[in-house]
Amino acid sequence: MNIKYQFYGFLVLMLTIFMSSCQSAEGNKTGSEYMPDMAHSVAYEANIYSYYYNNRWGSKDDLYKMVQPRKPVAGTIARGMAGTTSEGRGVSFKANGSVPYYYGNTEEERTRAMAEIVNNPLPITKSGLESGKLLYNIQCAICHGEKADGAGYLVRDDGGKYPVQPANLVSDEFISASNGRFYHTIMHGRNLMGSYSDKLSYNERWNVIHYIRSLQAGIKKLEYSESANTLNSSSTPYSIIAAGNAAKEAEQKLAMATAVVTDSSMVKPVHKEESHH
Repeated sequence: MNIKYQFYGFLVLMLTIFMSSCQSAEGNKTGSEYMPDMAHSVAYEANIYSYYYNNRWGSKDDLYKMVQPRKPVAGTIARGMAGTTSEGRGVSFKANGSVPYYYGNTEEERTRAMAEIVNNPLPITKSGLESGKLLYNIQCAICHGEKADGAGYLVRDDGGKYPVQPANLVSDEFISASNGRFYHTIMHGRNLMGSYSDKLSYNERWNVIHYIRSLQAGIKKLEYSESANTLNSSSTPYSIIAAGNAAKEAEQKLAMATAVVTDSSMVKPVHKEESHH
């Protein structure tokens, strides 16, 4: 008998809980939920009064300030806005000198990049070639091969069949190609190759190009190193830059020394007049 009453009591309790959970279908409210914050994350939308929902202690003035457009960080210029206001405030960039990269992912923009991006902005250094080799073997060699001949692991018999033969970067076509062809492909990809702009930094991209050029020089039995470059005229060895800097520094020191001598020769000695008594 007690079991029967216990069952009815439990049934009434559950029915009460169920009925209290129900609400009429009116207004813009959901039904009651158990621990809703565990099931629904807070969605952040642009330019809405989300501050009020996250902080009940804020005033309407705080709300208004929170949804206003933010000011740019001091000293920064929005992409594409360089030089559009005035020459005094504009910032100029070399075609291949720095970010942002103003060449789009179209065939016309690729052709323009190939024509305008000629020189590698980084000098040829031993450390740069070593860094370029490391990054090339990590990011590029699996397709283009360690020798850059297009025979990477993915297309070799021991690796597997790749649908498209990767480019042979040490062929005459690529040896004579401008640096812009390599850089634009790294930035936007080409055919089945995807973009590597998020994998390589600005300096890393150019060091990889340096290393590819060194492989091309090896094929042609030429030199592409910190001390000399007989492959092309678009990359400058560091030794030449260092020699130029040393010569310029010596010239400046000589000019300063000459100026000091000239100034000292223009100073007339002061003779004291002897008094005669």
